[in-house]
Amino acid sequence: MDPITLVVDKLKGFAKSSQDFVDGLVHRRDRNPIEILKRLQREAFSDLMRLRDRQDKVERILSYKSSAGNPFKEVNTHVRGEVDVSGALLMKDNVDQQDYDAFNRAGMRTGIDSRLTFETTIRQKDTLVAEFVASQKGQGYLGDDFGSPLSLAKVLYVANVSDWFSAVTVPVGAQCRDVGVATGCSHQGKGLTDFSSFGPPILNQHNGSAVGLMVSKSNIVASLAQFASGLGKEPCADGIRNCFSTFGQVVCQISEGTKLSLMGLHQVPRPLGQQLRFGALTMPLGILKLRKASKTSDPVDINTEENVSAGSFAVMLESELDESTRIGGWIEMKNSGPKHLQWAVSVSDSPENEFGWGLSLGGILKGPTSWNHFQAEASLRFNLGKRFSLQPGLVYIMDGNARLPIVMCRSNWSL
Repeated sequence: MDPITLVVDKLKGFAKSSQDFVDGLVHRRDRNPIEILKRLQREAFSDLMRLRDRQDKVERILSYKSSAGNPFKEVNTHVRGEVDVSGALLMKDNVDQQDYDAFNRAGMRTGIDSRLTFETTIRQKDTLVAEFVASQKGQGYLGDDFGSPLSLAKVLYVANVSDWFSAVTVPVGAQCRDVGVATGCSHQGKGLTDFSSFGPPILNQHNGSAVGLMVSKSNIVASLAQFASGLGKEPCADGIRNCFSTFGQVVCQISEGTKLSLMGLHQVPRPLGQQLRFGALTMPLGILKLRKASKTSDPVDINTEENVSAGSFAVMLESELDESTRIGGWIEMKNSGPKHLQWAVSVSDSPENEFGWGLSLGGILKGPTSWNHFQAEASLRFNLGKRFSLQPGLVYIMDGNARLPIVMCRSNWSL
């Protein structure tokens, strides 16, 4: 081999070895353990974040399926108990049938009334209520009748679809008060008789089962409900077993603390020949054809049916003067039988945990000029804590020729 060529090859080999040596030094510098740890930490953190996102998605899916499958899971149930005791002493030696009728027309319900209410919140906005009642009121003289055992009196479900729309269904023990607009009535639970305690009688009629809708806009709230009685054992008003009733109410907020309420109830009974009962919550399809059939009936049949028809219209005004003082009044007109009008005016001052009082006037007007019934009541209220109250009072009744002074005492204990 040529010496020059040999020298050139050795120089090339030396240059290549030098290049490999330099590359090795640079590569070792890049493989610094600290740099490697930092790179691995970055990669591990990125993997952990991706795993966490996947875990959150899986948990959301599982929680949604669990809540959708069981809406009653982790719901809150509140239990309320109430015992109401009322007694009356008639300040009269001889009591006849006229006095007895006057006593009943005054709404004097004496005895012991026990109530247990379960209220469950579902889906954070809907409410399910079940109410059990055992009552002795109106059952007999001096406790001859021990009353009824504790039994289911009401089942109610309220679905709040939105801020302005809600739906109510009451399969058992429906009253107009259940599907009406809650007005915070100053009468409820404040007086000695029904005239001063529960507002217009239209709100307390038992009408079997009901479905209602409620809408609100600005300072006006309206509700509309349909009742069907005779599906169970509970009769509707006037002793009619089977009838359909339509209830409507409009409440207007006139000013701060003052509300005006208009309400009406129309009842359509079934013909007497169709008073057949198949069982609770059972209704034949033919019952829906009642109105069509009545148009083709004989005039005699129509007049007979109109004699048992019923309807009511009421106006109620309520005002809160301050936190404890309230004044209210109502007028109700009925068209069942002879037309007559009922009315009441009440004022009360019941501060919490303090001494309170109440006054009420009420009556029934039959015909344009005759006063059939008039009553006045005055009571004191002693609130012994938040759960017990004692309410003694006087009631004076004028009913036709009957004059009936009564001393009453009512106590209420809540759990």
